[in-house]
Amino acid sequence: MSMTEDQLEQLARRRVKQKMAFYIHATVFVLVNLGLAALNLLGGGRSWHLWPLAGWGLGLAIHGFVTFASLNGDGLRERMQRDEVERLRRKQGR
Repeated sequence: MSMTEDQLEQLARRRVKQKMAFYIHATVFVLVNLGLAALNLLGGGRSWHLWPLAGWGLGLAIHGFVTFASLNGDGLRERMQRDEVERLRRKQGR
């Protein structure tokens, strides 16, 4: 099943939007956590900045996995859909 030029443009826009959202999230993560580390180091005491770093880092990792797995999974999803259509056609005797 080939896509029209408009469909390709729409898919490309969606994929770029997903990537940009992740890159913005990663940039904010780095900047905020650098600021928290600086505050922690200037204030002395225990290394409390590691807790938000770890929690947010886990969230960022999940965001990255979901983003890039979904972008790479487009072909898989299409193949699965084609296989399911074929299975249903065989079941109906077409």
